[in-house]
Amino acid sequence: MSFDFDLYVIGGGSGGVRAARIAASEYGAKVAIAEEYRMGGTCVIRGCVPKKLMVFASSYAAQMDDARAYGWNVSAGDFDWPVFRARLDAELDRLEGVYRSGLLKAGVTIHDDRAVVEDAHTVRLADGTRHSARHILIATGGHPSVPEAAAAAGVMTSNDIFKLDALPGSVLIVGGGFIACEFACVLNGMGVEVTQFYRGEQILRGFDGEARGHIAEHMREAGVNLHLGTDVMEMRAAAGGTWVMSTDGRERVFEKVIYATGRSPNTAGLGLEAAGVRLGRRGEVIVDGWSQTSVPSIYAVGDVTDRINLTPVAIREGHAFADTVFGAKPTQADHELVASAVFTQPEFGTVGLTEEAAREKGPIEVYATAFRPMQSAFAGRPDRVMMKLIVCADTRRVLGCHIVAPGAGEMIQLAAIAIKMGATKEDFDRTVAVHPVMAEELVTLRKPVRTA
Repeated sequence: MSFDFDLYVIGGGSGGVRAARIAASEYGAKVAIAEEYRMGGTCVIRGCVPKKLMVFASSYAAQMDDARAYGWNVSAGDFDWPVFRARLDAELDRLEGVYRSGLLKAGVTIHDDRAVVEDAHTVRLADGTRHSARHILIATGGHPSVPEAAAAAGVMTSNDIFKLDALPGSVLIVGGGFIACEFACVLNGMGVEVTQFYRGEQILRGFDGEARGHIAEHMREAGVNLHLGTDVMEMRAAAGGTWVMSTDGRERVFEKVIYATGRSPNTAGLGLEAAGVRLGRRGEVIVDGWSQTSVPSIYAVGDVTDRINLTPVAIREGHAFADTVFGAKPTQADHELVASAVFTQPEFGTVGLTEEAAREKGPIEVYATAFRPMQSAFAGRPDRVMMKLIVCADTRRVLGCHIVAPGAGEMIQLAAIAIKMGATKEDFDRTVAVHPVMAEELVTLRKPVRTA
């Protein structure tokens, strides 16, 4: 049977683009990709990249304060959001162009349209055009999920923050995950009065408990009005913004309300279930280790599968798919010991098991330290760094590493290499420290602070 394409990719984010490009350029497949919004997906257009640029922008006021402590006669002035927003939009346009040109150079056909699955080998575009394909790859990512009542009240999501015409004077952020906490820190750093509600007992659920508490304390010290065990009970439009009553009885009008209470896979209306593709409880595409769905010709990678929702993971999954299906190199994406960073201020870098999870698997030793880093201590700021290693008491392998510090994302990337290779605590001990840097503490932790 002949097909229009060897591969049809639905979704132009990082995972889909990587799969399309590798299949076409390295293995000679005839490939098409459909994207209904902008090439680059969540990470490039409305996620990691613009968020990190906002993190950079929000940090300069504190840096100006430090500069004065170091003898510089400087003044930060006011933050000009329109100037930053224009530069941000231009950078995203440039990056989208890079993604497009990379696909075109690889020989991939681009359809700027919504595509849905009609059957195991057919996709249909919004204009009614149909294309057949030997293989279909679903890489449609996810979207912010908002409770119906909040959506009816017109709240914002993380997607909307990058398109603000002006910064609000006050904002309520609802949620306690990494997106909520990152934007709380960013907007606070830009001079917005930030209140954050989280219904749980501590922010950043699922991460190491000690690190979570450390970050929450820093956020409060920096000026974020963080309320734990608190949720929105009622809200409605009011003069000057949105009136909110919280579950603890507080009432306040906020200029903007942002919900960051989770994300859901983009599978609605794609025709997947009608085509025989099995979906999970949250709408995620169920796949095996090869990213293959219940329909043999249809695969899925990235956030739409709800495995590990990180851009580098989607890229690895997309590449492994192309190697397996078109390169005759059977490859499964490795989901073990994936490092990640939360760009709060200070940053949080983590890889491996939390202390809580490690305790459940067997005896452990915990090595930890907290200290004031040289740069901010000299400037008179109360910032404290936290570093922590979780070690298996039997094998001596380092099971987890958790860092809360400026530049933690950079540090954890390098620590992850050693931990992925199976480094023991004694391997860390044998490593000569680089001095004076914060990361030297990782190789100078001599005695466990506790065992379990």
